[in-house]
Amino acid sequence: MQQAPLSILVLGGGAAGWLTAALLAAEHGRNRGGHCDIAVVESPNVPTIGVGEGTWPSMRETLRRIGLSERRLFTECDASFKQGSLFTSWRSESERDRYYHPFSLPHGYFELDLARQQGADDYAYAVTPQAAICDAGLAPKQLATPEYAGVLNYGYHFDAGKFGRCLRDHCVSQLGVRHLSAEIERVEGGADGSVAALHTREGQRLAADLFVDCSGSTGLIIGDHLGIPWESKASVLFNDRALAVQVPHESAEAPIASVTRSTALANGWVWDIGLPTRRGMGYVYASDFTDDQTAEADFRNFLERESAITNAADLSVRQLRFAPGHRSVFWQGNCVAVGMAAGFIEPLEASALALIEQSAGLIRDFLPAQVDQMEIAAKRFNRQMLAHWDHIIEFLKLHYALSTRSDSEYWRAHRAPETWPESLRENLTLWRHRAPARQDFPMAQPLFPPASYRYVLHGMGYPCDFVRAPRADNNPEQARAKLAEVQRQLASFRNGLPGNRQLIEQLISGAQPRVRAG
Repeated sequence: MQQAPLSILVLGGGAAGWLTAALLAAEHGRNRGGHCDIAVVESPNVPTIGVGEGTWPSMRETLRRIGLSERRLFTECDASFKQGSLFTSWRSESERDRYYHPFSLPHGYFELDLARQQGADDYAYAVTPQAAICDAGLAPKQLATPEYAGVLNYGYHFDAGKFGRCLRDHCVSQLGVRHLSAEIERVEGGADGSVAALHTREGQRLAADLFVDCSGSTGLIIGDHLGIPWESKASVLFNDRALAVQVPHESAEAPIASVTRSTALANGWVWDIGLPTRRGMGYVYASDFTDDQTAEADFRNFLERESAITNAADLSVRQLRFAPGHRSVFWQGNCVAVGMAAGFIEPLEASALALIEQSAGLIRDFLPAQVDQMEIAAKRFNRQMLAHWDHIIEFLKLHYALSTRSDSEYWRAHRAPETWPESLRENLTLWRHRAPARQDFPMAQPLFPPASYRYVLHGMGYPCDFVRAPRADNNPEQARAKLAEVQRQLASFRNGLPGNRQLIEQLISGAQPRVRAG
């Protein structure tokens, strides 16, 4: 039986709107043999916030799936490689206290656990070559490596505004998505409580079967019209402010870090993201623990002290305010919220864009064949997205909960177990005696796998006696062999991988890999 056409209207552009439209069009668009007509309406007068400049490795599959060339991403979006995150001064106040959360799994991860043979302080360096590769400023692949493949696992850093514009062009020119530029004046409700149409200031009536609300924190449909409540998570994750600034490189040849650098301060943390043309930096903090003036002074002092910036006082700093939390449900009737309309928490561990990816992917997968099946899709979507939000909030809180910092009320409050999610308290109790496992997480494919928890637990010095370790892990000889393999890989990668900036410049210039003769 032929499917009836389904019209989908995405309200709002930016990364949320255009990424959702792209994933839906690539799978269900009419010009791809699907049954959906997809349009995006965005205001010409509302700039995108563009906080999220870092991604999780899942973005590679997302972009491959929508047919966007990786070389185009680097050419048009000021993109660079991201191989993980580097955390400084999170465990203690010391600037020498640092650890990596690399994107590559520990070597031999599905065979045995190397942690029993390795101390906590150098865990990431011992179980994967990636931490040392990042220290050396090397890329995760070679020029000859196929698009979206890598010698080491990686995601991206990019200019979020340019990324949205690149997606818009790809959606319109390649995926058959209609683009409408208009101001929305009001939402027209249907008799059954659904959304019937959006009315523009120019007098257009835009009707659809499914509305995707990507209107940002205003939540024009999901919040203002449907009245879906906001669930605050401020009692768990306190941060509700951010200061953002663009910082020039010291020179055109300056190295580009292939990790997000995250440095903890007394009342928050600073991100540092290296792009080919600049560095994107920001300070995330909580208004309950410091005022805006003090926060800005602390941030500028950090810029001058740590970033070789002599004119920090002259840099234009932009303040962002947000309420940490999410909607009680995300798909109500024939409206589903994505991006900041659905929720927002601090951008630690590239969580903002990752949540957009997860939301858009689930809409694509649960999209009903008929309008009368919308309720089933909504129920399943809400169940999975609520689990994803809980999981991400728990993982971000883990970074704070294990700190030994006591230099401010901010850190003392974060360390207090009464501010931890119950699931985190339970897991930490179990992880005193065994490693995190898949069974500890409710969803089949969590954004942060158990290996990610291992990197943070070891990096933060959380003790585990491994009393409940699997018997197969108690094999010192095999573990030593695996650890030696990591060091052999590292030596090989050091000889064969180009510098991060070098590879990026080759991709942008269109350079072709050299073919060895003979």
